[in-house]
Amino acid sequence: MAQLIVRNLEPSVKARLQRRARRHGRSMEQEARDILTNAVRNESDSRGGLGTEIAALFAGIGLDEEIPEVRGHSLALERFKS
Repeated sequence: MAQLIVRNLEPSVKARLQRRARRHGRSMEQEARDILTNAVRNESDSRGGLGTEIAALFAGIGLDEEIPEVRGHSLALERFKS
């Protein structure tokens, strides 16, 4: 397993981390490990490419027809004129 050293941590952050670890009944190291694991798990599961993220934003809005892919300005103008 890899190791991570965190330097220059503010004393108040360390104290809050210690209190949080005590509340959860574990060591400060385990608490920090859990926080980091959850942070990157949530980020990596939801991220895709830009197109994937845009599609997810507009999923389920009720479009009934395909939206044609448009590449180039002249093609875009021709499709919107008709």
